[in-house]
Amino acid sequence: MEDRVTLLDFWPSSWATRVKVALAEKGIEYESKEQNLIDKSPLLLEMNPVHKMIPVLIHNGKPICESLNIVQYIDEVWKDKSPLLPSDPYQRSQARFWADYIDKKIYDNAKKLWKEKGEKQEEVKREFIEGLKTLEGELGDKLYFGGESFGFVDVVLVPVTSWFYSLEICGKFSIEAECPRFTAWIKRCMEKESVSSSLPDPHKIYDFVLLLKKKMGIE
Repeated sequence: MEDRVTLLDFWPSSWATRVKVALAEKGIEYESKEQNLIDKSPLLLEMNPVHKMIPVLIHNGKPICESLNIVQYIDEVWKDKSPLLPSDPYQRSQARFWADYIDKKIYDNAKKLWKEKGEKQEEVKREFIEGLKTLEGELGDKLYFGGESFGFVDVVLVPVTSWFYSLEICGKFSIEAECPRFTAWIKRCMEKESVSSSLPDPHKIYDFVLLLKKKMGIE
């Protein structure tokens, strides 16, 4: 039986983009269903009754929720092509550790950075840059966080880079100046079709951020 794969999506979401990159790496065809997160669809509420949030991967009628969980699921189900997680248990545990770090230190601070102003924004910016520098240290001289090949940590981290243009404008700083090796990694990732075809345009993200700031009354 042919696999039926559907992604409940929201185009600016870096969490949903993780799933798109993983599916592209595996060469899996899927249907994307864009969701309205203000007026949530009956399908989204049915498939993710606990969190009622995207992304949700629907595989042959069964829902899988939460982006890290979905990426691991994709890697386990379609294991014959482009393995994302290492086969060694210790290396696998390290990849999951860094994925958790990325969620807590990079994604969380990225969300705060464009919303805050003044001293609070400066504090968030410092934490954000420290997080990137820590990741730079982990990357070292490797091509990817997975070593020679693009892997789980790369899939988890690269989507948020489409927001960097907006963060730099809102926070008045340069990520390339602060973290040149990290920026070189972004450029390497963007050379991959699975990444460049999955990530939203940074300028479209900036327009979206301006719209959100207007709605939230943030100048």
